[in-house]
Amino acid sequence: MGKRRAGRELLRSLSKKQKRHLREFGEEHPFYDKFAGCLVVLLLLLLHSCFHFQSENSDKSSAESDSETELEQVSVYHKLLATLKTSPESESEEEEDESESEEAGESETEMDSDGSQEIGEADEGEEDKDDVQEPEEGESNPFLSLTVTAKKTTEQTLGQEQADGTDASCDPGHGVIEEFTDVKHESEFSLETNFMEEESGDCSADRTDGNSSQAFSGDPFKQHMDKELEEKEVEKITTLPKTSSQSKWPRLGQLTFSSTLDKHKPLKADKEVDMKQLYLHKPLESTWPKVNKQFVSLVNKESDPPFTPLQRELFCIMNTYRDLFYPERNALTNGEEIRHAYCLHALNHVLKANAQVLSNNAKRRDQKPGTDSDDYRDQGLTRPKVLMLVPFRECALRIVHTFISLLEVNDKRKIDVSNKKRFKGEFGSDPEEKPPNLKRPEDYEAVFAGNIDDHFRIGVAILQKSMRLYAPFYSSDIIIASPLGMRTVIGAEGEKKRDFDFLSSIEVLIIDQADIYLMQNWEHILHLMKHINRLPLESHGVDFSRVRMLNLNNWSKYYRQTLLFSALQDPQINSIFNKHCFNYVGQVAVRNVPLSGSISHVVVQLPHVFRRLEAESLTSVIETRFRFFTDKVLPEYRDAIMSHTLIYVPSYFDYVRLRNYFKKEDLNFTHICEYTKKAGVCRARRFFLKGEKQFLLFTERFHFYKRYTIKGIRNLIFYELPTYSHFYSEICNMMKATDSGVDATWTCTVLYSKYDAQKLAAVVGIDRTAQMLQSKKDVHLFVTGE
Repeated sequence: MGKRRAGRELLRSLSKKQKRHLREFGEEHPFYDKFAGCLVVLLLLLLHSCFHFQSENSDKSSAESDSETELEQVSVYHKLLATLKTSPESESEEEEDESESEEAGESETEMDSDGSQEIGEADEGEEDKDDVQEPEEGESNPFLSLTVTAKKTTEQTLGQEQADGTDASCDPGHGVIEEFTDVKHESEFSLETNFMEEESGDCSADRTDGNSSQAFSGDPFKQHMDKELEEKEVEKITTLPKTSSQSKWPRLGQLTFSSTLDKHKPLKADKEVDMKQLYLHKPLESTWPKVNKQFVSLVNKESDPPFTPLQRELFCIMNTYRDLFYPERNALTNGEEIRHAYCLHALNHVLKANAQVLSNNAKRRDQKPGTDSDDYRDQGLTRPKVLMLVPFRECALRIVHTFISLLEVNDKRKIDVSNKKRFKGEFGSDPEEKPPNLKRPEDYEAVFAGNIDDHFRIGVAILQKSMRLYAPFYSSDIIIASPLGMRTVIGAEGEKKRDFDFLSSIEVLIIDQADIYLMQNWEHILHLMKHINRLPLESHGVDFSRVRMLNLNNWSKYYRQTLLFSALQDPQINSIFNKHCFNYVGQVAVRNVPLSGSISHVVVQLPHVFRRLEAESLTSVIETRFRFFTDKVLPEYRDAIMSHTLIYVPSYFDYVRLRNYFKKEDLNFTHICEYTKKAGVCRARRFFLKGEKQFLLFTERFHFYKRYTIKGIRNLIFYELPTYSHFYSEICNMMKATDSGVDATWTCTVLYSKYDAQKLAAVVGIDRTAQMLQSKKDVHLFVTGE
């Protein structure tokens, strides 16, 4: 009787839904079971962790399968939560809790996936993790608490996976370490397993092709990489000066060949190119003429050669693995031609190197066990072979598209490109973002086309039929990055999160558009050159029996080929080529001198006064220029008659010094630099136009990035010759925007020294430069205009 009475009391205490559940399932709902509370919490925690983990893994599949899987997982998650709703009184509260839980989960997913645009930005990822909202004090929300707890558990799980070497490179929210290490899944990205698994059908063909193409003694790749230097030769390269010789080619013009080893003689330009003599890897022989047809058709209408005249001579030098400096790259005319040429060379180098590894893998597999041989040394200490430095994401986008085009033999045989959708989203651009009413010069439009973000880096693994974007650096063949992207990875002395071991075995270094780095931060280039081709601090799982002796001897820098492309000749760029390039084969530099100069493009009639300052040494030029300007030039412009004076300052440090001096002297001036906000720029331009401010300090970097027309200029002072020669004519031609009609009062004063010979020749021409440097006096030129 006692049991029956207790049962009736239990039934009376149950609601209708609870009684129905009791009749259907024969037990009370676990949500109201006092002893099952802990189990429910653990079940939800486990379910949420599994759901979060599966959603992370699902990013590796295609977008279509991702969306379907996520829908299925969310629906299952919702069904479980729905079974916990029993009492009508608490349904509304539970729905609110559920919605809050979903929002918290979505925010976590967004933060994990979008926490950082760059791979390896650990600081941003950590900030995103700290952005999770905690429940307010006194608020009871079990589902939100479970979500926060599950997130912490998931983070601990991911942290453990990272410690074990799990690949998290596809998730930009993770730290710097995950970009470079991939211990647990290294076999998925390693050169040997990827080639064997994905191309087992063509494996024998690849080995045959590798043997046939590299067996010839004339293959430049094999000649260069198989050459074993002696210690005496290395000592000569490091101690003895280089011997140089001159040669003139039809398209490149005046070339300077320099080398420490006397046995390397200058090249001769080939009038015609035989594709077989170039020793291109097999797929490139058929794809290159199709990819390059757009440039060949513009130059050669009658014949159909595979190269343009410029590409033919450039590739002739590249293919000999000499260092190359070409200072006549123009974004409007030949920029894309040059990009296609060095992309062909880089891809040809990677495919040959990988084919050699494949061939030796097969030989080692077939050899008898227990036999050791040094014939299979075909790798470096780390896998990355090519480093390509470009200024903007748009440049990286075009390089990857060129690689894809070169690897696709025909329309039917498409290569598999992983993470392509993500790559287009991060490196592509939205045409609607650019205001349609802005008018800028053509060269500006060409340089700043597309996505101009300058902080990026991406690893690319090249296979015969596939390409992996966003590959971990230690599993990549090619690294495409900006100087800033490399600088944040390399770090500085004393930083905990830094890595530069992946630069230890770089065999081809390509620095494109080096002149733009002068406008960004040249220190990033110098910092990179100090850390490239150094012995790694860790082994990174390398098989030392396969490592070339040149890498083990720390002689990688003597084999590295450096290709340097720029729009101008500058002492800082020249120093990179002269002081940081040690290629044992030698260097080739294009040294054409400008005949006319940009002063011939000035359309306004005004006198140009070139005032020479005498400096004892290169280090004293900065101080000498400042004293010369403040003591001799500026007093002539203090009079109110000399109003509307614009002072063009190329260096930001000189700009800061002049600004402080003007403030100290209480001069009536305004200033514009690259860091001035838009309101400040508008205010300064208005004050200068109306004559409320006598002087306007104007930096070169502001003009490079904005190209605003400054109205009201009557007197122009070039504190130093501009880095880009065409900036001289652009600034001078701004005077025609002034509607004053007092042409006779316009003046232009330029400060220069004997150390500005290159910049001076680009402005006035080589003949006038020689006369001006010999006379040692101020020179007055009057340009009548075009």
